[in-house]
Amino acid sequence: MTTAAPDTIWFTRCPVPTATGVAADRGWLTEEFAPDGIGVRSLQDAAADVSADHHFTHELTGLFREGGNVPALWARSRGEATRLIGLTWIEERQVILVRGGSGLESPEQLKGLRLAVPRHRLAIDFWRAMALQGFRGALSLAGLDLGDADPVDVEAPPGGGQWEAELAALARGEVDAVYVKGALAVEAALRHSAEVAVDLDAVPDRRARINNGTPRPITVHQRLLDERPDLVTRFLAVLLRAADWAAEHPADVTRILGAETGAGSAGVAGAYHSGASLHLDLSAERLELLAEQERFLRGHGFLESAVDVATWADHTPLANARSHGESHA
Repeated sequence: MTTAAPDTIWFTRCPVPTATGVAADRGWLTEEFAPDGIGVRSLQDAAADVSADHHFTHELTGLFREGGNVPALWARSRGEATRLIGLTWIEERQVILVRGGSGLESPEQLKGLRLAVPRHRLAIDFWRAMALQGFRGALSLAGLDLGDADPVDVEAPPGGGQWEAELAALARGEVDAVYVKGALAVEAALRHSAEVAVDLDAVPDRRARINNGTPRPITVHQRLLDERPDLVTRFLAVLLRAADWAAEHPADVTRILGAETGAGSAGVAGAYHSGASLHLDLSAERLELLAEQERFLRGHGFLESAVDVATWADHTPLANARSHGESHA
């Protein structure tokens, strides 16, 4: 017997490039489920306290989440019954910034420096995790690790803006380097006259760029997957269609990214490579990169318990979505 369909399917995504964001912009998610009488709503349209809570905890059983892996792994480590049903890898400008004119321009020069590590008042401080992992990646290029530098806590007040507390500390001379990523970081660096010391995007080895968004997971609650696997299949099929469309419409994707990230055209152009792929998979390579991230987060106290990435992943929904898409092409 098929369980009755929910009245509403929810989705949430981070303000970054996502297939979910493209599908929502095109109206395809609403279009897919309207004939069933199922509403499709963005969690970002809910009350702010509700949105923030469920975006991190994923306690809402009818929710699809495409966003950073730190909250996703954290929710799973706390015992939430989520399943990993897809991963993307999108390069989004990860760099280490320093004060202009400092002369710092290589990973080796980070040794002994004061590295800004923000502290946010969040249930899971993914900003802090991002900074630590970003610095780890940069230091690793010189055969160094976080123990070879001096991490400095920087209090980030609520509503202060992305990277603002760290970049202000850099400008005041309280720290020597700041990790940033994404479109808004491009604009923030210009405002603070900061310069790039290490460009992680220029490194061939993806392991140096493992972070909150690389790889980026798509997760769903086990209850929805158990009760209505057909809805999960159809949702993923729409995301596959959106990724295909995005590859053929780069100008439209740039517009969508501006709306999703809140950045201007210069920030979007500076952060995201032309032709960046939104396609999702669960390849062995991406799963191992996520497993490396899990080990790092657990080692630094961000996870309450271990997450076995291999068993967390369910390959069936994505395989079914690909078949569904082919049959409806």
